[in-house]
Amino acid sequence: MNKGLLKSWKSDKGFGFIKSDTLEHDTFIHISALKHMSRKPKVGDTIYFEVATQPDGKTKAINCRIEGVAELKVPYQKRTQQPHRIAKSNFASSFLGKTASIGLTVLCLYAFTKYNAHSSSQIPIITNDDLATNDDLVTFDEKYPKIVIPKSKQNFTCDGRQHCSQMNSRAEAVFFINNCPNTKMDGDRDGDPCERDTRFKTEW
Repeated sequence: MNKGLLKSWKSDKGFGFIKSDTLEHDTFIHISALKHMSRKPKVGDTIYFEVATQPDGKTKAINCRIEGVAELKVPYQKRTQQPHRIAKSNFASSFLGKTASIGLTVLCLYAFTKYNAHSSSQIPIITNDDLATNDDLVTFDEKYPKIVIPKSKQNFTCDGRQHCSQMNSRAEAVFFINNCPNTKMDGDRDGDPCERDTRFKTEW
């Protein structure tokens, strides 16, 4: 760190020169190197500075401060606090977002569980006891033997006849009372039609 005296200063252009006993030549200084000071520099101020070489080979003063003049720290504190507040805001929004997502997930799982429980209660449970086995089928056949209805050798059709006098045979009369509407051939309703018709006596 070098120490020198501000030899000259042009306020309208914002630059001047520092004379230091440790340096051979005067050092150029720009106002930007002192922007953190609480006041502008003036001729006669003692300046502490470092020297940097520019691309054109000339030197300039950097990291400068004026002896006895306070530095402006508030602007730097404000700039450093701003990201901190943003980070807090981001953290809060992120935390709330995660909390809301977790709550929504738990609610969906609860609803899904309730739905499955309700659906399961509506579906009958089939056990092995409810399934029919071969033994059950054999027992069923024994209990309920198949009823074989003999096919008639003659083809009868319902043609509107209702009385025994209109029948040609007892088989035809049986067909009519079992298959045709409004027949009047089984008065006592015992399943035997035309019992009084003497034409069919030989068929009994």
